[in-house]
Amino acid sequence: MPSRFPSLAAAAALVVAGALALSGCAGSTAADPTGAADPAGDSAAFPATFEHLYGETTIESAPERIATWGWGATDAVLALGIVPVAISSMDYGGGDDRITPWVEDAIDELGGEKPAILDNATYELNVEELLAADPDVLIAPYSGLTEEEYDAVTAAGIPVVAPEKALWATPWRDVITETGKALGLSDEADALVADLDTQVSDAAAAHPEFQGTSIAYIDDDVDTLYLYLTTDARVEILEDLGFTSPDSVTALDTGESTFVTTVSYENLDRIDAQVVFTQAEQQATLDEFLGSDRGQLIPAVKKGAVAAIVGEENVAAVSPTALSLPWLLPTLVDKLAAATATATS
Repeated sequence: MPSRFPSLAAAAALVVAGALALSGCAGSTAADPTGAADPAGDSAAFPATFEHLYGETTIESAPERIATWGWGATDAVLALGIVPVAISSMDYGGGDDRITPWVEDAIDELGGEKPAILDNATYELNVEELLAADPDVLIAPYSGLTEEEYDAVTAAGIPVVAPEKALWATPWRDVITETGKALGLSDEADALVADLDTQVSDAAAAHPEFQGTSIAYIDDDVDTLYLYLTTDARVEILEDLGFTSPDSVTALDTGESTFVTTVSYENLDRIDAQVVFTQAEQQATLDEFLGSDRGQLIPAVKKGAVAAIVGEENVAAVSPTALSLPWLLPTLVDKLAAATATATS
């Protein structure tokens, strides 16, 4: 991990401490040595009801054994001071242990046993594997959880916080607040979101040149170029920093997905944003694309106004969570500042 990144476990601890102070220490968030959390939330917060894609879920009392699925919920639970008993594997950016570095740091900081790793290689939830961890709630607001999987888990008596309106489309802030509500820690979750928002707004204030600069987030994958849409949490962060998504770019949306669309090579010149944000697992792959005939069709690429994140861990961290956002924000801002300077020169 680059030395200039803050320790995310330490950052999470500071955020939680501030949240507890704001909420009057509504409940304990210490993890016990078994890896299960003590009941964390205010009993007055329950029953807590959630409306979602598959109907309605009610959590009757503060859960003690938390399982998470998808992206972001694990980070939110840890940032609120609790070690889950089961988490989904991170097969991209998670390394050999299938845990992202910021999550591993937070688990180590909080102590207790490491959670069971639920195999997420195929994005399909193995319900038997989940039940073996004996959870009393599954938190999965930003995930690809299917209705069949939801029905199987709820049939086993486990309440599920499912995606709100569509798979992989719940805003990152809502992932934190929904998690806080499920744990009876809404005040702490609100304070956590406020702290993260302050970090982003401070970065935006330090770079007024971002304000109103148009940006497009693309990903070249061999024979396919992907354009991320404004519904994607990664684009949301870019807009939070002051960038805008031009109408000419959003008009390329073919409706094939809730968060991303493909762009044919004959339409690449229509990606006319001032700055392009992109990603690559290796620098050589990035260099090949930027110098290729197809890459040079994009005006910002041709000008060199490109902010690029390289490496699996960094690419994974672009998707904001309670822990990944501060982990990557300094590097993200530096890359964007350089690209914006080129765009406006």
